[in-house]
Amino acid sequence: MLRDEARARSYLLDLAWPTGDPFCPRCGHRKVYDLSGERLRCADCKYTFHPFSGRWINNGALTAVEWLGLVTLFVEECSVHQMKERLGLSYNTVYKALTAIRFAIVAHAIDARQVLGRATGLDSYIKGNRLTGGPRDMRMDTIPVYGILRRDAMVFIDLVPGFQAETLFHFHMNFHLKLIRTGNLVYTDRYKEYDALLFCGNDSLPYEVIRRYDEPPHIDACGDDFWPFALERIRRFRGISCQRFPLYLKELEFRFNNREQPIAAVLAAYLCALVPALD
Repeated sequence: MLRDEARARSYLLDLAWPTGDPFCPRCGHRKVYDLSGERLRCADCKYTFHPFSGRWINNGALTAVEWLGLVTLFVEECSVHQMKERLGLSYNTVYKALTAIRFAIVAHAIDARQVLGRATGLDSYIKGNRLTGGPRDMRMDTIPVYGILRRDAMVFIDLVPGFQAETLFHFHMNFHLKLIRTGNLVYTDRYKEYDALLFCGNDSLPYEVIRRYDEPPHIDACGDDFWPFALERIRRFRGISCQRFPLYLKELEFRFNNREQPIAAVLAAYLCALVPALD
């Protein structure tokens, strides 16, 4: 399929329409009729669409072969520059397509609606069912905080309601909650049920108030295998912004929880799923 556009497209269409019967991505009506050029029209709401309309895969002008090639290289954890060279695409094209993959992963998480909402800022990237927005500015009182939960072989990264970067600086200064900084990543000692709280900051934060400690925080000392897995990849990503940080966190959650499974087919199916309505 990586060399045959017709086979690759047929594979993706089967993921988009598993029953073989198209339906309107806008209203869900199942009576549609064909127009020219692979276009379809809903008999109820009159919406004109094509087979991948309203789906994550519709974000990025890639062929079916290019999409499957990109998914393959994403599974292999290649860099954007490596993908661009191997696929013969521009940096911006690859970057936009990877953003669609990461949003598709978030959309299939159990806490998708919360993470795609206003509290994380990811809602500002989505306009209708397209990734055409841009990031909101974030300050200390709006940068969200996430918590790491380990349950047996699984890890869950939660958005912590009501907590912002400002909260953790307050707890550090007044209640001695241990903060550790590596680049723009800041994480804490164990907090309640969480192995650590963490956030990605920006240049507006008062990093200079973070104290030095002789003893490592719980998550560095407990020997858990998720944290080294996550830290290595966060450092490899380089230059993650606080606005895009949840995309990478949920990718890490997905990769770790499926580390013994082949994930290429899962990611292709995620890409072919409809973009959820966030309103």
